[in-house]
Amino acid sequence: MVETENCSRRVLLAGMTVGLAMPVLAAGSVTAHAADESEAVARQLEALRVAIVEGDAKALDALTHPQMSYGHSSGRKIETKPQFIASLAGKTNYKSLTFSEQWIQVVGDNALVRHVWDGADILPNGETGRSYIAVMQVWLKDGGPWRLLARQSCPLKPA
Repeated sequence: MVETENCSRRVLLAGMTVGLAMPVLAAGSVTAHAADESEAVARQLEALRVAIVEGDAKALDALTHPQMSYGHSSGRKIETKPQFIASLAGKTNYKSLTFSEQWIQVVGDNALVRHVWDGADILPNGETGRSYIAVMQVWLKDGGPWRLLARQSCPLKPA
């Protein structure tokens, strides 16, 4: 009888240990998954930067969601996906463009992205201007790759 009780206690303790460890192990798995997804979003963000610089309509189409809303830093210009692509397609609008201070948070099938946009713009008269803005984006993963769903920016004073 004592042997059975000791065995039962060991089984009970082992079960409790596994039960307590499962949330910790699951949390580690979720954290690793979120990190992988954050890296995937970062790769898409870089692909978007390159596509904007190159005026690559095909890449811009693949990187953006059909319902995308693209807000400019004036707060007065909002573009749909077709308008956004048409404004960049086949054009060289930037001598350089960097996205710095990136912050990415994955929440389920959504990713919140913030970054600083620093561009050397090519102006219509051939001169160079500068765009220096704070950007917030929402990316969506709806059964395929991450695609840009929404973007809004606001002016920044250069650092």
